[in-house]
Amino acid sequence: MEPKNRRAFLKRFGQGALASMSMPLFGNTLADSWKVDGISSGDTNSEVYWELVKSQFNIAEGLSYFNNASLGASSIKIQQETQKFRNLLDGFPSKYMWGGWSDEKEAVRKKVANLLAVNREEIALIHNTTEGMNLIARSFDLQPGDEIIIANHEHASGTIPWEVWQESKGIKLIRPELPVLPKSVEELTAVYRKAITPKTKLISMCHIVNTNGMILPVKEVSKIAHEKGILVAVDGAQSAGMFTIDLSDLGCDFYTASSHKWLFSPKGVGIFYARQESQKYLKPLMVARGHQDQSIRRLENYNTRNLPEVLGLGASIDFHNTIGAKEIHERSFELKSYFRSKVENDNRFTLKSPIADTLSSAIQVVEVNGKNVKDVKQKLWEYYGIDCRPMSSHSLNALRFSFAIYITKKDIDYLVEALKELVL
Repeated sequence: MEPKNRRAFLKRFGQGALASMSMPLFGNTLADSWKVDGISSGDTNSEVYWELVKSQFNIAEGLSYFNNASLGASSIKIQQETQKFRNLLDGFPSKYMWGGWSDEKEAVRKKVANLLAVNREEIALIHNTTEGMNLIARSFDLQPGDEIIIANHEHASGTIPWEVWQESKGIKLIRPELPVLPKSVEELTAVYRKAITPKTKLISMCHIVNTNGMILPVKEVSKIAHEKGILVAVDGAQSAGMFTIDLSDLGCDFYTASSHKWLFSPKGVGIFYARQESQKYLKPLMVARGHQDQSIRRLENYNTRNLPEVLGLGASIDFHNTIGAKEIHERSFELKSYFRSKVENDNRFTLKSPIADTLSSAIQVVEVNGKNVKDVKQKLWEYYGIDCRPMSSHSLNALRFSFAIYITKKDIDYLVEALKELVL
């Protein structure tokens, strides 16, 4: 290209694409936008405020969505911010796929670390919980006779990796049974304590089980395990974003979560935490150029990936922080309490989630007595536009309802009224 034409090209290019590519990807623009909408300055004790939060999500018309534990929705502005990243990438693909967003990726890593109260060098940005559990299960050079404790309420993505990568080598999987309705944290802790033997090498556990929303005692189990030289891996798919989490305080070695549930990030983005002193045990699932990197970044070395979704996670954490982690935490337990108050004294229903706030939160399951759960779920959808998850395992026969922050008390009133009409 001739110098004169090249200057003209750069001038023309700079007036549009390059100008947009240099714009700040996080910061005042996004925060100010939410401030204008009243999200960062409202009275979180008012139901009007939570109606405003709900308005930030474009849930389909006529749908009452109580299935966030399966998959969350991104707010409108998280969608918009992610689309900006997509547009930038398609405007200059090679620049942004390989290096152009290095600082922005690190900014997301820092946001995640701050959210979970850990060091940024303990956070990898992966795809989902399933990947994280596979990464852990495949890393260890265990020997026949070694034992892994995995209780009976674990998600399939928390058990299958251990079955494929370790049980097939002769490692023994110990599957203790958890009570469905424990009365105390100690009752659950005792199950793990009893399952430990001199051959136990690792405990893999959920933070919140997906079956009935029960919170498991990660901190207590981690303390017991570490006293015996046992590592603890946690499936945090149902907890990250629902309430405040301090991983340093919980004490587990590994924690992995899908941010597209309770953090409302774009789909296919996940979080992986590995305590600094426990990172030595981990081996990446994929290797490419840069595989000799000794930092936790070696675990996310995919060469090419969907970076707009990763950066969209940063926008989702901005949204979370704009509302406030403490406020979201309190709202989660408030919605749980409100729902339970509507059905707990009605003999037509049986709550099958633990009652104490130390044992369950914004996922609750309820049986409609005398009714098949799949039939009730189908009627809720056909007659009322209510989407939820039927849970048939562990003799639950119960509907699982997720009370994310876009659920209001008015929505819960509608849900309860629908349930009551179905049993008339």
